[in-house]
Amino acid sequence: MRDKSQAPNVKTQTSPARSRARPDLRAEGPGQANLQSPISNPQLDDLVAAVLSSPKYHHITSDFIRGVGSRELAKRRTWKEAVKATRNKLHQVAGAYLEAETQYAAWLDELGQASRSGDRERFLKACAQVMRYHSSTKERLALLDRFYATTLAGLSPIHSILDVACGLNPLTIPWMPLAEDADYYAVDIYQDMADFLNRFMALTPVRGHAQAGDVLQGCPSQPTDVALVLKSVPCLEQVDKSAGRRLLDTLNAAHLLVSFPVHSLGGRSKGMAATYEAHFRQLVAGRGWRIERFEFTTELVFRVSK
Repeated sequence: MRDKSQAPNVKTQTSPARSRARPDLRAEGPGQANLQSPISNPQLDDLVAAVLSSPKYHHITSDFIRGVGSRELAKRRTWKEAVKATRNKLHQVAGAYLEAETQYAAWLDELGQASRSGDRERFLKACAQVMRYHSSTKERLALLDRFYATTLAGLSPIHSILDVACGLNPLTIPWMPLAEDADYYAVDIYQDMADFLNRFMALTPVRGHAQAGDVLQGCPSQPTDVALVLKSVPCLEQVDKSAGRRLLDTLNAAHLLVSFPVHSLGGRSKGMAATYEAHFRQLVAGRGWRIERFEFTTELVFRVSK
């Protein structure tokens, strides 16, 4: 029997391919994305301020908190219930994935020393050590030597990437088949994480562009060779059930790399891969895109060629 962690299963469907495009900095606005307009009132302003006052959520972009809070205010009986529900939702979609307190200054010091040493193995080890602090990238560590070599095979050199809801995934840049002058766009909801990632990417050959933003209200639409949507769809759909389909339709990339976890943060895995695959097939149904499937021990990946 073949070890799935060593040799991913690949299935291919065909449809017309798309040419490579160079990036710009445009983004699709909320009106274009057909999003529900957020509630604008003093209650919502107070909710955002209350959530931001917590050290746990202080660095989350206020746009994302406002979007979540507006939905909770519309559903809850009282303002206090809406604040509590907003905090719970933020924990589910983001906070739960951070395994310890972030130590960006110390991490940058270690990464900088490793980079200046000129020792590639030391730099890779330093990147891997930081990635252990985010559960999503921690799960991918054992796969890195073959993850991108397999899922991005035939696409190198890649000149532009957009990493959606990126977490600490940009630290995997040294494992990616990127051109030395590649543009790497990364979006997450944490401002301090975006600042850290910009300083990290300055240690690599790529041109890094990390920012804090809410992809539910303004999905990035600049043209890129590849867009990474790694284990992001289930989280975004906890806030907005239509987010997955809208995101895949809007991303202006020649190729999308979309993945799903095969087990929960608690380790449960029964039926998850099959459930997520069925959901993904519904999201892309009728689009005429070329789909390739890769199965690893911790992650189910689809490469979509538009």
